[in-house]
Formats: sequence, structure tokens, C-alpha cells
Amino acid sequence: MLNITHRDQVLEMGIDKYNETCRSIVTRYTKEWESTITRLGRWIDFENDYKTMDPNFMESVWWVFKQLFEKDLVYQGYKVMPFSTACGTPLSNFEAGLNYKEVRDPAVVVNFPLVEDEETSFLAWTTTPWTLPSNVALCVHEKLEYVKILDKKSGRKYIVAKTRMCQLYPAMSKKKWKPSMGEELFEILATFPGTELVGKKYVPIFDYFTKDDNASEYFRVLSDNYVTDDAGTGIVHQAPAFGEDDYRVCLAHGVIQKGAELPCPVDGNGMFTEKVPPVKGEHVKKADAKLMEIIKENGRLVQKDNLDHSYPFCWRSDTPLIYKAVPSWFIKVEEIKDRLVENNKKTYWVPNIVKEGRFHNWLVDARDWAVSRNRFWGTPIPIWATDDMSEVICIGSIAELAELSGVTIDDLHREVVDKIEIPSKKTPGVVLKRIDEVFDCWFESGSMPYAQKHYPFENREKFESGFPANFIAEGLDQTRGWFYTLMVLATALFDKPAFQNLIVNGLVQAADGKKMSKRLKNYPDPVVVINKYGADALRMYLINSPVVRAESLKFKEEGVLGVVKEVFLPWYNAFRFMMQNIERFESTGRKFIPSSVKVHGTTNPTDVWISAATQKLIKYVHEEMQAYRLYTVMPELVRFITQLTNWYVRLNRDRLKGAEGDDDDAEVGLQVLYDVLLNMTTVMAPFTPFITEFFYQHLRKMQPSYPEHVNGGGAQNPVKPGKSDSIHYLALPTYDPSRLNENAVEAMEKLQTIVELGRNVREKRLINLKTPVKNVVVILRNPSQNVIDSVTGPLKGYILSELNAWELTIVPRESEHEWVTLSLTPDFKKLGKKFGSKMKTVAATIKSMSHAEAVGVLEKGHLDIEGGTVDALTEMVSKLSFSKEGEQWESASTQEGDAVVAIDCTQDDAILAAGRARELINAIQQLRKNAGLDLKDKVEAFFLENETDPIIEAAVSENVEVFRSKFKGSVPLPKRYAPKWSVEICSENVEVAGSKVQVTLCRPAVAAREGLPDEQTIFLSTLQPYSVETGAELSFSVDGKDLKVKEGVDFWLSTASKLAATKTVVWL
Repeated sequence: MLNITHRDQVLEMGIDKYNETCRSIVTRYTKEWESTITRLGRWIDFENDYKTMDPNFMESVWWVFKQLFEKDLVYQGYKVMPFSTACGTPLSNFEAGLNYKEVRDPAVVVNFPLVEDEETSFLAWTTTPWTLPSNVALCVHEKLEYVKILDKKSGRKYIVAKTRMCQLYPAMSKKKWKPSMGEELFEILATFPGTELVGKKYVPIFDYFTKDDNASEYFRVLSDNYVTDDAGTGIVHQAPAFGEDDYRVCLAHGVIQKGAELPCPVDGNGMFTEKVPPVKGEHVKKADAKLMEIIKENGRLVQKDNLDHSYPFCWRSDTPLIYKAVPSWFIKVEEIKDRLVENNKKTYWVPNIVKEGRFHNWLVDARDWAVSRNRFWGTPIPIWATDDMSEVICIGSIAELAELSGVTIDDLHREVVDKIEIPSKKTPGVVLKRIDEVFDCWFESGSMPYAQKHYPFENREKFESGFPANFIAEGLDQTRGWFYTLMVLATALFDKPAFQNLIVNGLVQAADGKKMSKRLKNYPDPVVVINKYGADALRMYLINSPVVRAESLKFKEEGVLGVVKEVFLPWYNAFRFMMQNIERFESTGRKFIPSSVKVHGTTNPTDVWISAATQKLIKYVHEEMQAYRLYTVMPELVRFITQLTNWYVRLNRDRLKGAEGDDDDAEVGLQVLYDVLLNMTTVMAPFTPFITEFFYQHLRKMQPSYPEHVNGGGAQNPVKPGKSDSIHYLALPTYDPSRLNENAVEAMEKLQTIVELGRNVREKRLINLKTPVKNVVVILRNPSQNVIDSVTGPLKGYILSELNAWELTIVPRESEHEWVTLSLTPDFKKLGKKFGSKMKTVAATIKSMSHAEAVGVLEKGHLDIEGGTVDALTEMVSKLSFSKEGEQWESASTQEGDAVVAIDCTQDDAILAAGRARELINAIQQLRKNAGLDLKDKVEAFFLENETDPIIEAAVSENVEVFRSKFKGSVPLPKRYAPKWSVEICSENVEVAGSKVQVTLCRPAVAAREGLPDEQTIFLSTLQPYSVETGAELSFSVDGKDLKVKEGVDFWLSTASKLAATKTVVWL
């Protein structure tokens, strides 16, 4: 926006104008953020929000800092820190870790001739040639072995670590290298430990700092254990202004003095100063090439190469960082790190591994925190001091500043406070001015618990009653950021953590696993995603992802679409299905009113199961949400939606539609479905706030309390479904222990296992579900009596219907051996340690057991063998395998081997006819749907097929009762029997059992006796069946002639009735 690259440009522009621009950017993005967050469905009080730029917030930050200052936890010093040359300010270590990139840097080996023997040189390797003008020392490891060699190619003598000669001679790192090959390359002249090199003087590459006050201590060899032999030459060049270890080592050896000026020829913008004339005004990274050329010209360049490695970039400007010694204000974190560790133990994290792992480790190794930044926008550090820092005071409030300076202000930004001077109390006539720095933004973030409430200036009781915070949530990258600064400041101020519970979310990455980047545009626009799929789909995609387990998510737009297709559409279809059938129910003249009495009183096994599953879900959600485990809640909610839509609604579709002829039972089913959907909608509301609000607004209208909403709705207590204007006014439902029914859940799980295995068997033999099978045989490993009673009793009909089977056989235990073989496998991991060398014998014995022997072991519960005992339940795996002989059988088993389902796949004429009948039923139902017919609309169905091979008529004739139960007594008939006056509703050619069949739906019509005179048939063609009673005698006149016809003699109310009465079709 401002195209500013250096801090001098800000000073030229004016801090006031620069900060005003920053303020406008914050305001602009605040509006954008508010819009997006609101659209996402997050409830935030934007009218009473806080911003770190607010004077009240900034004043509390001042108070926090003064508390630390007064506790002697603040000091000023030099520190080598990650430094952003683009922003002209140091960064914290956790900021430096936010943006690593792969880069290619120059890697050079340079020589440093010994003063005592200029024919011999130390060799040092570096990837930052720009730091060589600032070199003041070399460092070795005292215990490493070093060698003096003669390089035969150049004739020069070098000193390097013996294990790092491969840096000069890369061939030494290859597998084909042999020691004899070295004779052509070098000669080892001497070997010595690092201790013998310490103190030796060398000739510097550059002379820019040879005249420093402390130069007599420069240009010598030091030692430290940080030197390794895993790269380079085993000798490290020291530039204390640009390396954390360099600074530490040089300070420890007296090369530099604490507080004294460092040999640093680089300014705050990363540009070389006049101290290095050849590259004055050049950025350090761009100066590498010119400096290497100078080094080469001076005969000091031994080797030049490139290194590809990971390098930190500024997270704000996306430019390479350097390490640079800067004067900074520090918080003494090392002094309180034991308390940090203890306070961390008082917190609860999800997942706990982040707390016990990386966060704990970060606290244990905590270093003093540099909180000052050389920036313009931010909270100014409230320290006023004399030029020589002989008098320093820290201000903790606006009132204190006014008292000491006589100036009252209402804005604490630099353009205001930098002008204020405070008269010295020690030296009359001298004034104290504010220091230049502002706070690190993480200090402001860490002060948030206090500053958001303007504590301690306001809201003291409110703050103290709510601190520590109940819970916070942020990304994994905040382990060294916000989580850390919150803990540091709360511990320093109150010796307690700032929060009780913490949810750590992972990072959302681009689909390719890279960091999302506006510059690269490697992710879809969130606003577009929300508008395309809805906020709920995006919310659920994220909540049901690894992100809520503090793991990374590779964001894929198709994943959001998957939520819509796999969760929302089935859920919506179940809701719509219920609403349609409530409307159908009310069309009979009855009113649907939600009734807990009917829900609790149902005996239908699927009603009892889905109600129990709902209560179990509610209980589970309460338990897991109290433990802040989002990652366990969401999968369970998704699974429940699948159970509701794929099982409950599917199994009860005809019942809920009233197709089974019992409207009272249909109402009970609808009551249960309504109760489940209302509970589920309320439970899901925090996760998917928009679709649940849509459902609720429809569901509430049926509640008896709905009329009360006109008097205030959800705004008035007591809140209750119907009356409340929004589902978000309702509390999560509490579970009813009396409706938890483990027996119903267990039985239903077994039904699902049987049905799914049965479907697998059908797929194996390519048997269409429309074709029935004779017998489904089920073998279960140690089923409970509840399971046996349920699947052979109330659930049997559902299993037969789902698998389109005629019979269901549950094999008793005493007959298992006729169908399956039980095999046992030892758990090698557990038993290997127990039996050792005997394990091979133990395993062979267990695996070779017969069915009867294996059953005996399971019934006994253990096996005594080879002087030890094997627990049958925990140290063995049992598995059932189908073993019945016969081509007609096909089977499938669970992965655990505890259930086997076998199907008799025999396809005789009766089976084939039943299959064709099922296909015809489906064709008629589809035709009714296409015609827009309602369930209560009566029609007559006729079919026309190839009369030379009337397979459809045969199929209908053998399955008359099936058709009657499906179509409320009606049976499809050959079209040749249709009255000529039948009014056709729709007709379509369909394929049944591979044959083309014309299926026609007609309005109900009376059917006349064959041979009836035309006058009477014409009259009958005008009649509607519903207007005539059975057995009625009708009189009428035609051309003055009186005529009569009698129902049951001359005509019938349907074609089927006529054909049955006249025995024209014997199968009716």
C-alpha cells in the first residue's frame, strides 16, 4: 500500500501519518473479519469488542509491564536475535519459526593464516560470507582431533578437523574411497587435539576492526562444545554481532565486553555502513557476491559451493531474516521457568500430548524474552529515561504519566507519547524522554486477559471472578506464541496459569500440503466456498478433520462437498420424508401433536433402538464436550445420522408412509422420528447452526407451546421447544437414563451385521436384491440370549425384508460344527515373551486344534500348555470359517470372524417368479411416482407382454398375496382384461427379467359382464366405482326403455373382482 521498505521512509513520512494508515487498515480488515465470522456462524459481541490499538487496552499493557518492572523482571541488554531487515526490527524465536523456506545460499571455505606460520592456515566454512568482514575469532572443539595437511594440488598447508577432511576432498565421502587414494591428494603433517590450537593468533581477512578498543583480544582461536564435526571444517568463524553462539563464546573468552560496542557494520535495514566501504549501502544478502570476489582476489578463498537448506523468513514481510545483535528490553523468563512448568501442570489440554510434549519442553528450555521492537505501530514501551540511562522510570497508567509530566492524553501511540517529557527528580533541568521501542505484539497478546477488561482500572471484580479463563482455543503454532506468552505473564503477575482448559487445533494447509499463501493463491477463497456449499458444510468438514486433534489438514474443496452429499442431504431427506408423511397423516383428518407418551410407550424394536441410540448420543456428547474432545464428538454425530437415515428410516419406510395399513402404528413411528430429529437437531446446533435453525423453524410449529412465541418466544423464560424463537436459545437436551437400552442397541447392531454380510453374499453371486433367496443361515460366536430372541423374534421380519429372503435360520451352538469351523490363533506379541523358545510349539498346537477342541478352550476360558497358561479371551483370536459343502451355498464373515452369514443361492422357478414379481412392483411404484400419485390415490395396474412367453403373468399368479399386501388388495392384471372405457393415467415400457413389458396405470373403473348389451355397457362406462355399493341394483332408461343392472351379476366394481367372480383368471 505505502511501498515502504526502510524505517527511514517512515520517519520521512511522519509517524503520525504512518500510524493513521495502520489504524485505517485495522479498521478495514475488522469489517471484513466481522462479515466472514458472522457468515461462518460464530457468535461474537462485535459491539463490545476490544482492539489492541484501543487506549484502554494499551493502558492495561502498560500496567502489566510496570508490575514486571517493579518485580525486577525487566532488564536491558544486547541479544543476538532473528532480525527482519525489511521491518527493521528483531523478532522473537517463535516468530522466527513461523515461516521457513527452502533456499540456496553460497557455502565457502576461507583460510586464516597463522601469525606464527603464515605458510599454514586455519580453514573455516560458512554459508554467510557477508559476516566475514565482522570476523574477530575462530572456534574449535577442545576434544576434536585436528590435522595439519599439505594440499598437493596447491602446495598450501591447512589445519582442519581430521573427520572433516572430506569437506576439502569430497571423494573421501564416497563408498569407493580407499585410504591409499589420499596419497595423490594430501599429506598429513601433524595431528593434535583442539586444546593445542586455543589461543593461537591468525591474520584477519579484512582489517575493518583492527583498530577497535578491544582489538588486542581479536583474531585468536577459542574453544566451545557447540562446534561439531557433522559439517564444514570443524573450525567455526566468529562474528559476535551476527550469531547467538558467536556472541556467547566471544563474551565468555573476553573477545568482547558486556555492554560494549560490537564490531557491527550493518544498519537496521540490513545495509552495510561506511565501516565496510566496498559494499556500503548494499543489503547483506546481495553483498555476498562482491565480498566473495574480494576474498578470492586476496587469495583467501579456498572453496566455493552452494547449499540448499531450510531458512527462516520474516512472517510479516516474507523476506529472509538475519541474526543480529540488538539492544533490547527483556523479561527474565529464566528466573520464573520453574513456576511456568508447575503452572502448566494445572491446565488441561486437548490433545494432552502437546501440553506434555512440545509446550513442556519449550517451558523447560525457556529463555529470557526480548519484548522490545524497533517499530512505529504498537504499544510504546512506557519507559522514560535520560540519555545516559542513569535515571529510568516505568509508567503504569495514563494518570501516572499525567502526574509526572503534567500532560493528560487519551491516545498512547508513539505520535502522541513520544513528545511527552518528564522532568528529572534527580537532576533539575534534565528531562527524561521515552525510549524508542514499542512492545512485541506477542506481549500485547499475552496481556489480553487483563487488557480486554481494562484491568485493573475497571471491571476488577468481573476479571478476578473469571480468571483464569475457563477455556481458550488456538492453533498448534501458538505453542511458542500466544499460549506461551499467556503463561509467562500470568505466572509473573499472579503465579497462576491464564487458562484452565485449552483446545489446540492443527494447521489448515493447501491441498498439496504447503502453507496457504495469498501470493501463491494455492487455496480456494473461503467466501466462495461458504457461498457455494454453505457455512455449515465448511464448519463440519473442519470439525470432523484432523485439525481438531492438533494435526494438519490438507484442505480440499471436494471434502466440503462430501459433507453436503454424505451428511446434509441424507439428513435433510429424512426430515423431508417425515414432514411429507406427517402431512399425509393429517390429510386423514387427524392432527399430529408431538407426544412423549407415545414415544416412550412404543414397543416396536426399531423405535426402542433409535430412541436408545439417541439418548446414548446425548449422554456421549455431554461427556465428551465437558472434556473438550471435539474430535470424538463429531464422528459419533456423523455416524448417528447414518444410523438414522440408512437404517431406521429405511427399515420403517412403508410403515411411516402408512403403506402397511395401520395409521396408528404409522403415527407412533412418526412420533419417534420427530422426537429423534428434534433432539438431534438441538444437539447438532452448536456445530451446524444454520441447517439446524432451518429444521427447528419447521419442527417448532407442531409443538403445543408454539402459539406462545407471539408473547416473546425464546426471549422469555422458561425456554422450551416451539415457544423459543431460535434453536440456539435451547439448552442441549439431557439424556433420559430410563430410555438407554443396551439390549436394543446390541440386537440392532447384530441385525446390521447380518444384513451387511447378506448383501456381500448376494454381490459375490451377482444376485439382484429384487430376486428373493430361499434361506439365510446365520452363525454367531457366543451370541447373548437377547440377540437370539431379537433376531428370531421382532427383528426377523426386518432381516427377511432387507435381504428379500424366505427363511432365516440361526444355527444353535450344538449344530455349529455342521456349518463352520472355529479356529484359534495365538497373539504372538503377548505370548512370545511368556513362552520364549517354546512359542513355536505353542503356536503350532493352538493352530492345529479341531473345531471341538477350539470350542472347548473358549468355554473353559484358558489353555494350559508347555508349563504356562494362555487366556482365551485376551491372548487368542478366534475366527469362524464357513465349511458347509454344496454349490448352492455362498458365505461371508466379519473381519473379526465372530459372525458368518450363508445364503442358499438356489434359483428355481418359484424364486425366479418372485424376483420378477418384485421387479414389477418396483416398476409400478416408480410409475406412480412419475405420475405424481399420492399413496392414497387408487389405481388399477395392467401389463402387456409377449403372449408367446407370458412370464410376467406367471410371476403375478404365483405371488398374488405379495401384490395384495403391497397395493392394498390390488393386483396387476393382463391388459387384455382392461375395460375399453378405462381412463389411462400413464403408461411406460419397462424391462422385467430381461423382457420388455408395457405397464399402464388407469383410473378405477367398473367392469361389465361379457355379452352385456351395448345400452347397458354404455351406461356402466359412465359410473365411478366409489359411487356404487356392493350388490346394488341400478335402474336407468335408454330411448324410453327401462333397464336394470346388478353389481355382482352384470358388472363389478373392479376388473379383478370380475375376473375372480367369473373364474376367468383362476389364480385370483
